[in-house]
Amino acid sequence: MARGTRSMAMGSLVSVIVLSGCALTTDRIELQYSAQPNVAVVAGASEVSVGVRVNDLRGDKSKVSSKKNAFGMEMAPIVAAEDVSVTVRRAIEQELQVRGFRLGADDAAMVAIVADVVRFYNDHKPGFFAGDAVAELNMAVTVRARTGEVRYARQLVAQGVEPNIQLMSGNNARLALNRALENGMRMLFEDRAFLSALVGVSPPVQ
Repeated sequence: MARGTRSMAMGSLVSVIVLSGCALTTDRIELQYSAQPNVAVVAGASEVSVGVRVNDLRGDKSKVSSKKNAFGMEMAPIVAAEDVSVTVRRAIEQELQVRGFRLGADDAAMVAIVADVVRFYNDHKPGFFAGDAVAELNMAVTVRARTGEVRYARQLVAQGVEPNIQLMSGNNARLALNRALENGMRMLFEDRAFLSALVGVSPPVQ
């Protein structure tokens, strides 16, 4: 019995050492986004050119998550291979294009979307048997006409979760961050007031 207990303890110690060693190396992840399928073209969208500008206002731009060891302590950083502002801008532009909008230069477009990203980060949440990777996208979105008129303003917060994880690693952070971005784009483009602001139509009164 004692020998079996010692073997289990040794195995647990080896696992902790291995996982901790992996947690000491920086992970570089590539975030991916695909536009929502089967969306309807917005009436009048083809007549509107839209410029998109995304500002990265995060307090810490050096990483999008951190690895954690078996005890839940933060270890090596997890960094995005591409600037967060570029990733978010590209996601917005993809959603605009599938809905029929034309993309234009920010200073020459008929309307401009400005997104200020204040948080795009994954936090690994340890659990007793398994943990979760929980990511959050927080950004302020405004739509302005060429005249400077503000047609739309919203603070948007979206979450993405990769549940029941065994490793608090870059890959699980990537999955959660991708979902947070997907959910954020869904929230924005399902907002009728947002689409109405782009085509210059007053949204219906609820």
